[in-house]
Amino acid sequence: MRRTSIPPFVRVGAGALMAMAAGCTARRPDTSPAPIGATTSTVSTGAVETSLTVPLTSTSSEARALYDRGVAAFDQIRFHDAHLLFAQAAERDPAFAMAHYQLALTAPTPKEFGEHLNHAVALSDRVSAGERLMILGLKAQATSEPGQALRYAEELVAKYPRDERARMLLGFAYLNQQKYDQAIGELRRAIEINPAFSTAYNSLGYAYMPVANYAEAERAFRKYIELVPREPNPYDSYAELLLKTGRFDESIEQYGKALSIDPYFGSSRIGIAANLMYQGRHDQAIAEAQKLYDAARNDGDRRTALFNQALIHVDAGNTARALQKMEELSAMSARLADTLAMYADAHTTADILLEGGRLDDATRQYERAVDLQARSGLPAELKAQARRTSFYDQARVALARGDLATAKARAADYAGEAEARRDAGELRTAHRLNGSIALQEKNYQRALAELAQADQQNPYVIYLTALAARGSGDAAKAKELFSRAASMYVVPTADYVFVRARAKKMT
Repeated sequence: MRRTSIPPFVRVGAGALMAMAAGCTARRPDTSPAPIGATTSTVSTGAVETSLTVPLTSTSSEARALYDRGVAAFDQIRFHDAHLLFAQAAERDPAFAMAHYQLALTAPTPKEFGEHLNHAVALSDRVSAGERLMILGLKAQATSEPGQALRYAEELVAKYPRDERARMLLGFAYLNQQKYDQAIGELRRAIEINPAFSTAYNSLGYAYMPVANYAEAERAFRKYIELVPREPNPYDSYAELLLKTGRFDESIEQYGKALSIDPYFGSSRIGIAANLMYQGRHDQAIAEAQKLYDAARNDGDRRTALFNQALIHVDAGNTARALQKMEELSAMSARLADTLAMYADAHTTADILLEGGRLDDATRQYERAVDLQARSGLPAELKAQARRTSFYDQARVALARGDLATAKARAADYAGEAEARRDAGELRTAHRLNGSIALQEKNYQRALAELAQADQQNPYVIYLTALAARGSGDAAKAKELFSRAASMYVVPTADYVFVRARAKKMT
């Protein structure tokens, strides 16, 4: 499993983030053993910092010890355990900004994520420069400002060039921008600084996957297993590579190893379900996700199980059952009074309805999603993101109705804001939308040009490109792209299950 700084429930809408972040290494004022990559330097007092690694600001040695244990658990994606330890650290030292930062990263629900992030930001003027940059970088990611997040990460590395976690954070920021060579370079530098930094090998494996360098990815994951053989995540990560390359039975075996170490390691349940789904065993896949729901330790696990069951039903062509699962998910979010989760649920429900041809129902859900944000107490940046995303959604609905004039107008609105913000992710989404419009106009060359600038890691984009290639008369290229779209074998996403079966029929 890869490590993400923005939990999946936060990354919704057309301007979705795929950013990742690392944790700050604890600093102790004594000479007791420090965690991987740490030194025994003192805490920053606001003077010019001379440490080459990020200091940690806390007044409690007990809180720092709990924090160190939390970071060790976080590094191995044991988020539930880490969250409990960070909560104890924050209780011992209420002004411990980085404890709240980590509580945000490990939060099981969107509501808790926002609460802890806001707390960390409020405390950020009392901490070291490095901690402040990390906190503000997380806020930038959460409010859909990936460019600013990258600038914070670059400044962090400039200030602390020998901090392996700072290097990894910058690598994640580059990944978010799809700058894969730069990301790989930073992750390799993190390993050069600390060859025993196991989580950097995990991240490096995932950085190689988008560029299809599966041999290097496998080498990184095997080194990760070698370094921490008694942790579940190394086997889970290697299993995801095997899933990606279509080695389904081997993948299930590795996910099983992870679960034998930690039966609560939920991502491995979802990974097994994905393998079963790709083998056409949808009922068994649903049952596997249900195991996660039944053994859930928090609402985050329950959300993950229900969401993946909805995706499996979509992949099986059972839209009605998918919508039932989304209703269960929405009811949970409403019970928790979690506005951001409710927005995510409404938006995903609308996407399913749109793909199913229920355009009026989809429109109502998109409007409900925006209204939920507008009437909430969420940050203005998130409300603005929802408004921008609504342009994208309106354009797609108009396109489905055959209303090209409205589709073009809303697409221009969306692209204009993306250009003004210089948001690389939103610009890629704008190109996807313009490519879809050109495809419907049968302007296949323009569609191909637009889609070439969209997200090449997105199966839906590859499927649309295949349609454009077929329309242009390039049957061989179309067949190749349909095959690629059908067999991308990512851990299920809505965009993938929307097109996988369709692409498979075209191969």
